Amino acid sequence: MSAYDYPLYYEIAFSYQDVKRQVDFFERVARKFCRFRPERFLDIGCGPSPQLRELARRGYEAVGLDNSVAMLRYLRRRAREEGLVIETFRGDMRNFKLRRKCDFAFVLSGSIYANSNREFLDHLRSVAGCLNEGGIYLIENASLGLKPYHREEWKMRRGDVRVRAIFEATLLDAIEQMSEEELTLQVNDRGRRKTLTSVVKSKDFVPQELRSLVELSGCFKFLGFFKHLSLVPLRKVEKDNIVLMQQST
Repeated sequence: MSAYDYPLYYEIAFSYQDVKRQVDFFERVARKFCRFRPERFLDIGCGPSPQLRELARRGYEAVGLDNSVAMLRYLRRRAREEGLVIETFRGDMRNFKLRRKCDFAFVLSGSIYANSNREFLDHLRSVAGCLNEGGIYLIENASLGLKPYHREEWKMRRGDVRVRAIFEATLLDAIEQMSEEELTLQVNDRGRRKTLTSVVKSKDFVPQELRSLVELSGCFKFLGFFKHLSLVPLRKVEKDNIVLMQQST
């Protein structure tokens, strides 16, 4: 059973995020860097996206892209329950198109899954093609560098539902910079227990490589690495970071 097939438990597991602070930061970024007031926001790899729901509550147009039918169905249902309108599209973040362009795109929790530099460039060009000129692309935790093994564990609760989350990243190939990421959710839903596991492989990007690929793409101006949810530039990239770039085609 995949963690991505159970959006409620996934949402509970990541409910430690300060969504209002995140969206406040999006607005700060837009005021500083965007040449116009953004009206339409795109969450790439959106999942349940409480961030899109908060944006919709603030009067913005909200668009979610994900490859999971279950996640998109859940997001639409939550939006209806909250009296919100959110557009959803199913697609692969490495190669996608939207019917209408957006002004601000974001990816949270480092959730970019590309297996090569070519796939990452395809991703950048897909994002650029869905943004208006001068629009902003924000990536949270874009580059952690190469580590043989990384593990995090935390517990969250909503009512009678408890979720213990375990995230593990294992370096598979240092030359190709390929890692395997495993997310396990151990769920106790009113006494009913489930263990949900999802495994994905993706390429890691060291900071200078990521910047070089952004410049190579020819469709973004690289604005820099910043402290997490801050506009303070980083001299040395930290684990929690923000990458900003601006559509320039």
